[in-house]
Amino acid sequence: MSTPIPNTYQIWIDAFVAYLKSEKGMSEHTQSNYQKQLTIIATQLVSFGVQNWQQLDIAWVRQIAAKGAREGLKPNSLATRLSCLRSFLDYLVLKGELSANPAKGVSTPRNHKRLPKNLDVDETGQLLDINMDDPLAIRDRAIMELLYGTGMRLSELIQLNVKNVQGDRGEIRVIGKGDKERIVPFSGEAKRWVLDWLKVRPLLLKEEQEALFISKRGTRISHRNVQKRMSEWGIKQGVTSHITPHKLRHSFATHILESSGNLRAVQEMLGHESLSTTQVYTHLDFQHLAQAYDKAHPRAKKKPES
Repeated sequence: MSTPIPNTYQIWIDAFVAYLKSEKGMSEHTQSNYQKQLTIIATQLVSFGVQNWQQLDIAWVRQIAAKGAREGLKPNSLATRLSCLRSFLDYLVLKGELSANPAKGVSTPRNHKRLPKNLDVDETGQLLDINMDDPLAIRDRAIMELLYGTGMRLSELIQLNVKNVQGDRGEIRVIGKGDKERIVPFSGEAKRWVLDWLKVRPLLLKEEQEALFISKRGTRISHRNVQKRMSEWGIKQGVTSHITPHKLRHSFATHILESSGNLRAVQEMLGHESLSTTQVYTHLDFQHLAQAYDKAHPRAKKKPES
């Protein structure tokens, strides 16, 4: 059992987490991550002999980063820890407990983010070519069709309730990051299989349940269950790529962007706040952007030769 951190640290962590909930509207998952990271940092500072947050300076922040690196923390995990600390110290500056944020002077380790390779259209068709009467197979195809057909996150799909599906309007109400709501259009195969699933869903019900997707026990399906089932379907369908929910989201974004070129629409459908996030996510290359620019921008069009 870990040793409790001093109250001089804990009261500000608790106040910050409450602030994230009430003022920022962040999800419980995000609040928990901040709580965890700040508790680790506070424990390290206590071991360094630092009495409270107010004594923190740039040298101690560098010690935190160095300790994480020595312990084998990967660059992206260390970047996450420093980002949490930076946000927290901004809060202390806001509350007048610090005059400046010492974490802003410490550079974040370079994060070599690996994006998943998307499936091509043929591979996607091969994966989704499931035609079985088994309720679990119908459920799984509905899940995969919905992930590929809307680009929603796994966490968003898990949280869906039956009432969120408006089949007559071809819309699904999704609760995304930060409990932000967005309306996602769904049609075609995604709509067809979700409606087919709703017809057989009562066969798995044990008691009243609001979740759209349920397990064979009749409870809301778990993240791990979806991941496991999708991996198994990839093998059964002879797809060479390892199948994950995120890969289907990535494939959705890539295929929509390749066919439409509408980055703003993809941003909205993915639920990204920043357009730059969408650009990274869909691995737009410079050549693609340059071609779009040459075709569309009035100052880029070639002048006729005289």
